[in-house]
Amino acid sequence: MIKTIRRIALVLFAFFFIFAGIAHFVQGEGFASMIPEWVPFRLGVIYVTGILEIVLAVLLLIPSTRKQARFWTAVYLIVIFPANIYAAIAGIPAPGQEEANELLLWIRLLFQPLLIWWVLWAAKQKNDSAI
Repeated sequence: MIKTIRRIALVLFAFFFIFAGIAHFVQGEGFASMIPEWVPFRLGVIYVTGILEIVLAVLLLIPSTRKQARFWTAVYLIVIFPANIYAAIAGIPAPGQEEANELLLWIRLLFQPLLIWWVLWAAKQKNDSAI
């Protein structure tokens, strides 16, 4: 039963990550605004991270690459966390939104650890002893 739940959770996570990766292209400017202006090539960074999210999602679904993809997805989520912090501090609306809901920006920060846990748990394979 737990194996089935993990598999469903993994597919849902991968779907979410693919959707998020595509959103980086559809709402590129909105995502770029979440990066401080001193960072060069912000839109290019957004496109690269969109591709990375799609690739990581696909690699999570392949058993032979799952363990490494699991690790790198967790690292990726940690690396991008400062952009979410910046957006909350600066009051930058989510991509596609006109106005920022300050409370939601701060609540969103709580979900990053949940996403990290989700991928580490859902992509864990029977023979994994650690990340």
